[in-house]
Amino acid sequence: MQPLSDAPRFPNSSRFPHLSHWLRDTTEDLGLRLIAALGLLLYLVFIVVPVFMSLRSSFTDENPLRSGSHWIGLANYSEMLHDSQLRDSVLFTLALAVGVTVVANVVGLAFAMLLDRTELSYRVLRTIAFLPQVISGVIVGFVWKTILTEDGLLNDLLQRTHVVHRPVDWLGTPHLAQLSVGIVVAWVLSGFTTVVYLAALQNIPRELYDAGSIDGASSRQQFRMITLRMVAPATTISVTISLITVLKLYDVIQVLTSGGPADATQSTAQYIVKMAFTSDRFGYASAIAMFLLALSAVIALSVTSILRRREVDL
Repeated sequence: MQPLSDAPRFPNSSRFPHLSHWLRDTTEDLGLRLIAALGLLLYLVFIVVPVFMSLRSSFTDENPLRSGSHWIGLANYSEMLHDSQLRDSVLFTLALAVGVTVVANVVGLAFAMLLDRTELSYRVLRTIAFLPQVISGVIVGFVWKTILTEDGLLNDLLQRTHVVHRPVDWLGTPHLAQLSVGIVVAWVLSGFTTVVYLAALQNIPRELYDAGSIDGASSRQQFRMITLRMVAPATTISVTISLITVLKLYDVIQVLTSGGPADATQSTAQYIVKMAFTSDRFGYASAIAMFLLALSAVIALSVTSILRRREVDL
């Protein structure tokens, strides 16, 4: 029986190494392009398109209880200038963002320095430190709400240790509720900041500390002259993401206080949801959302620019 001489022959990779490499590189490039195209498509569908839809809605009086909407121009934006509830929510959100960002980054850096070890026990502690970040915000809110109620764990502990003689209304008093929300949100973000600073600390060459010790630098001087300078890029990332996260915060506050008491802990994101789904004013809620987006972008770009210049100066 004669062999099939006209059967297709494939090039032997050992005889054509360049062709084999070209085929492999082309396949890898095609796979990366498909993944990038899919990511871009998802970004367009779930981010860009909704933003433009919300922008268009902000110039209308859209209401889900009516069949149609009318173009009203800048009326929604003009109303925002005289909205006292919006002003209060923005001020609270800004104060919360600044306070939480400072506390979370200081605590994160401190935890990272304590956990910068190679032993197994410290690796376990790193995982525990990151848990607040991976837990759902709704679960975090429910857990802390049970802790901070008048008959909760915190008041029980304070009374047993005779720190207070009667339960403290942590979530029912405006100033205490604001403080409680800030502590909870800072606790959540500390997991993220700890991981960011820990990664930065592990990339610092140990020779720098050895040289500092030889030159007679104290621990405080080494921290100021070596650690803070070397973690400056991590600080830029951590501070910027922390600010953006708090500026758009909704779930933790909603579960913890629902924006109360007397709207003292109402964030801007909560006010947007309130206008859209309680007052049925989709157009006005979209205008506030556009304002919050612009405010977050300005703050993020400004902070990033300042911290980047700080990196150069250091």
